[in-house]
Amino acid sequence: MAEDVYDGGCTCRELRYRMTSGPLFVHCCHCRWCQRETGTAFALNAMIETSRVELLSGAPEIVHTPSNSGRGQDIARCATCRVAVWSHYAGAGNRVAFVRVGTLDEPDRLPPDIHIFTASKQPWVVLPPDKPAVPEYYDAKALWPPASLERRRILREGA
Repeated sequence: MAEDVYDGGCTCRELRYRMTSGPLFVHCCHCRWCQRETGTAFALNAMIETSRVELLSGAPEIVHTPSNSGRGQDIARCATCRVAVWSHYAGAGNRVAFVRVGTLDEPDRLPPDIHIFTASKQPWVVLPPDKPAVPEYYDAKALWPPASLERRRILREGA
């Protein structure tokens, strides 16, 4: 597989997708909303342009779910096994997919670039000292690589 291609899917393998490039940035979110939605300590999301996510098989069911912003998010789930594979948050709309890294065939290829909302992280979660960690959110201009910032600029201009 090409270095910048990432395949993934749901548990039952009915829904399969491909990220055709590396992500913009990978968030490990420790907010209480993500904890509740995942049933665990955090959510690990690879942010990528939706145009760079190809559906290989199956058809996701879109489930509108409340979010802390009050604007909700649309979660793409397998209609059979119900696993969430990506979501679209209201702020970025359908232009950006937040792919659940755990649904990738090789999730270890996309470790977090940043830990966010660490003010509400579980106390037993130990954060790596070599990755940025912030109590809430952050300024992308300060932490994203230049290539990702350029991709984001192009997305915003196309909106």
